[in-house]
Amino acid sequence: MAYAAGVDVGSTQTKAIVINEAREIVGRALIDTGSNVGAAAEQSFLEALKNGGIPDMLVEFVVGTGYGRYRVTFGNTQVTEISCHGRGAVHMFPGTRTVVDMGGQDTKAIRVGPRGEIVDFCMNDKCAAGTGRFLGAAASALEIPLEQLGPTALRAERPVRISTTCTVFAESEVLSWLGKGKKTEDILLGVHQSIAARSIGLLRRVGVEEQVTFTGGVARNVGMIATLQEGLGCRLNVSADSHYIGALGAALFALDHILASRMPADAVKE
Repeated sequence: MAYAAGVDVGSTQTKAIVINEAREIVGRALIDTGSNVGAAAEQSFLEALKNGGIPDMLVEFVVGTGYGRYRVTFGNTQVTEISCHGRGAVHMFPGTRTVVDMGGQDTKAIRVGPRGEIVDFCMNDKCAAGTGRFLGAAASALEIPLEQLGPTALRAERPVRISTTCTVFAESEVLSWLGKGKKTEDILLGVHQSIAARSIGLLRRVGVEEQVTFTGGVARNVGMIATLQEGLGCRLNVSADSHYIGALGAALFALDHILASRMPADAVKE
């Protein structure tokens, strides 16, 4: 049995996935990226192997993806995160035709074909207002752990309107609403709705086709899932492994290399 691996080095977290020849996930790991990107890539890979009980010599091919993909120095090649999220999303949810990938510093809208091939895509500009970093700024201002943002937002009754389009000023606006006596949950739902509106704008630029799959670290936020679903008017495909979909796609590309290397030369030419 041969194994393939994908390592997705994101701005805030690094994910690694190991799959077998049946395309089943057999090992996974998630760690904070930190300042040493190369070390994070290697550590996540080793942890995924350990979690799956897999000797590293059995992994025949490794693909790096994410913004730090070129720091996966032990890997064999690199593939863009757009291609990896598309491929991974369709593998996990075969009916996927649209992907929204929301990470720490950018958001991508991707339209894919039935095999996960990229049909069209767009991403937010250099401003991080529609990303996880905007949520992080709100969490810091309100002194609430990130994992509590979504559940708290869902308790809102009268969400405020967040007008700022800059993460730098997000904390100031949040604190301003607090000073006006607004409830924490109403402020947070306003933050989620602001981010969702920006993400939906990106999705409409590429064309929203069902099914829509939510990937990236923010896919773990129940408040963001709810606000996106309300804005789009459809349910999102979300899994406990949604955070790993980029790494999964990279592992699938790695397995392609392994299987292609076993094909006879004349079959490859055909």
